Amino acid sequence: MNLENAQVQMRKGILEYCILQIISRGEVYASEILEELLAARIMVVEGTLYPLLTRLKNAELLDYKWIESSSGPPRKYYILTEKGRAFLSELSLTWEELSSSVNSIIAKSKK
Repeated sequence: MNLENAQVQMRKGILEYCILQIISRGEVYASEILEELLAARIMVVEGTLYPLLTRLKNAELLDYKWIESSSGPPRKYYILTEKGRAFLSELSLTWEELSSSVNSIIAKSKK
């Protein structure tokens, strides 16, 4: 089994959740999302972000608005919809349960 591939798959599995968490804080520009994901070593391939944002928009989990920029063309800022907030809330419950379960297994393995 390829270790790097396993690591990539683990990151991809939580990418949508992390993106929704970032957007839940308020209006955010795509490059800010990308920057945070890269800093956290979550983003695997930069080209993954924009198709995922489009998919989340099409699922009505997020929306965007154009905001004028003083240094160039208008920018697209993403925001969560009410449906997106409800979805994120459910994902957060799942994450807490999963995280707790995995940490429990790891703790037993260290004994």
